[in-house]
Amino acid sequence: MGVAALSVAAPDGPVVAENGKVERKGSKATLSDVSWLAAEDMSFSEWLEYGHRLGVMGRSAGWWIGDWLSYGNHAFGERYVRASRITGYDAQTLMNMAYVASRFDVSRRRGKLSWSHHAEIAALEPTEQDYWLERAEADRLSVRCLREGIRRERLRKRAAEEAAGREACGTDGGEQPPDVVCPECGHVFLTDCDG
Repeated sequence: MGVAALSVAAPDGPVVAENGKVERKGSKATLSDVSWLAAEDMSFSEWLEYGHRLGVMGRSAGWWIGDWLSYGNHAFGERYVRASRITGYDAQTLMNMAYVASRFDVSRRRGKLSWSHHAEIAALEPTEQDYWLERAEADRLSVRCLREGIRRERLRKRAAEEAAGREACGTDGGEQPPDVVCPECGHVFLTDCDG
């Protein structure tokens, strides 16, 4: 099985992909599927620029693949098994990427946050997503801290709802109204406050 070379015109010169390596002509670094190799004469500013580019690629890959899958699903029907063979990702991971991409219009995606930040809140309503995206960006929350913040907020809301329910039943959280028990069979009928 031969490996095809890919040449793409880029603003900084052509990019060549061959034998699993990606290299821009005149570049001081080579990418492969498992490495980034620098030339020995790379300057500090060049090293910083490569870091910036790698960061963008790392934060963007989930979006790119998700959008690619969404296009393919729309144009050609679901092809996750084939896409799995092409990309090397398992079908479930690809479905997650497509789902997250479908939950955020391009205009709502935050370039300063990772795809994983967006994945964490993809199931929320758009207004809630926007709140958490703004908070994550402003507070520089890690994905783990974002997840914990959402969990704490859900627990706070649940506690407030339970307190409101107790108030509606006329209890203060202590004594519950007595259940209604059938004197014949002993069946317990739940009161309105029991849910």
